[in-house]
Amino acid sequence: MPHVLVTGAAGFIGSHVCEALLGRGYAIRGMDAFTTFYDPSRKHQNIAGLVTDPCFELVADDLLTADLHAALQGVDAIVHLAGEPGVSTSWGPSFARYVDRNVMATQRLLEAACDTGVDRFVYASSSSVYGGEADALSARGEPRPFSPYGVSKLAAETLVGAYALSHGLSTVSLRYFSVYGPRQRPDMAAHRFIESLLDGRPLTVFGDGSQVRDFTYVADVVEATIRALSADLPPAAVLDVASGRPTAVSALIAQLNDLMGVEPAAVQQCDERRGDVPRTEGNVLTAREHLAWSAATDLRTGLTRQLEWHAALRVPAGLHDRSLLPSVGG
Repeated sequence: MPHVLVTGAAGFIGSHVCEALLGRGYAIRGMDAFTTFYDPSRKHQNIAGLVTDPCFELVADDLLTADLHAALQGVDAIVHLAGEPGVSTSWGPSFARYVDRNVMATQRLLEAACDTGVDRFVYASSSSVYGGEADALSARGEPRPFSPYGVSKLAAETLVGAYALSHGLSTVSLRYFSVYGPRQRPDMAAHRFIESLLDGRPLTVFGDGSQVRDFTYVADVVEATIRALSADLPPAAVLDVASGRPTAVSALIAQLNDLMGVEPAAVQQCDERRGDVPRTEGNVLTAREHLAWSAATDLRTGLTRQLEWHAALRVPAGLHDRSLLPSVGG
């Protein structure tokens, strides 16, 4: 039975990766520090169905201080999802936290992976490494991040490549694009919009809504990540994980209004946040070539599943009559 260490195991993407790997016969050691970027109780809820599985072991520890050699004993591969998220919160003194959790933690894990003979290291990078220049998006030129967060992700990605080329560690960096779906972090756009719609509040939009994002459904991202564990890849591979169907934020909102059968929601426009870019669009060809993967979930289907998850969260809080919730159209 292959044994995989998943860091950030209780997070949005991590909990889905753990579930999928368990379903395919892997044994999982899930590590999570339960940091407070958002409510840790939500993370515990994410893995509530995993902790009773005999093939899942939870290690509540911090990559910056944990005995990583011990954590990697018996481990065949690593899926490194842990890190400090957030573009707008990465400016100023808080950047030190991004360096620690995105760069230093990754370097410690890479050292331990080399020492213990791990077969494959899969690193979750981000589309934020590209910045907003058109040339970087169309020609895949040199990444030029627009935010300290993007800088920290690119620095860690570069470290991953350095350990691959200098130490012979088999690695792949996956640049995730605007992942959405059930368990999405509360700070992310679809989550915020859905909660506002369910509450009947105006939607807060940073900018004018014309920004374009390559929204990619979480189950598709998970599938690409699992394939990356065993795919035949060139050294220090870097692949975009994207739907290839970029959508404007205003169109995302229109989809949500339609799915919920509500009148167009009031929108409260705020200034664009520093570090946000006008457009992201992934290159789907490399993942198709190296992973035999492409995103299978269209935006409407994915948003329907996310809406259902949000609605279900409200039932235990006292709203036992589902008829009181807005309907979700197919």
